[in-house]
Amino acid sequence: MKTIIEHIERVKGQPHHVRRRIAFGTAAAGTAIIALTWLAISLSTGAFALKDTSFARSAYGDGATEASGGAEQLAGVGAAALLSDDNAPASIEIIDSPSSSSPGKKAEPTIIPF
Repeated sequence: MKTIIEHIERVKGQPHHVRRRIAFGTAAAGTAIIALTWLAISLSTGAFALKDTSFARSAYGDGATEASGGAEQLAGVGAAALLSDDNAPASIEIIDSPSSSSPGKKAEPTIIPF
């Protein structure tokens, strides 16, 4: 079995394009190992999970962590697809809705933790 020193000496004797390919391959393999280790640890500890925060409550309602609604939302998407004009340019319509907070209470700013 060869030692690391013998392997490095053998690689030094190779042409430049081969040494470059070996260097990039080694760097890519090391990066992939580190990235997969980080991803596995992050997924196992729940670092990517949407926790019960003010952002989750504003996005999903009172502490719910999954979207609700099913057939009603699906029917709306189907109707929108049927009624759309394919020649019309894409647009977004913003509709103001009344605030659900009490009239005397000032709204809190939304904080997104990173």
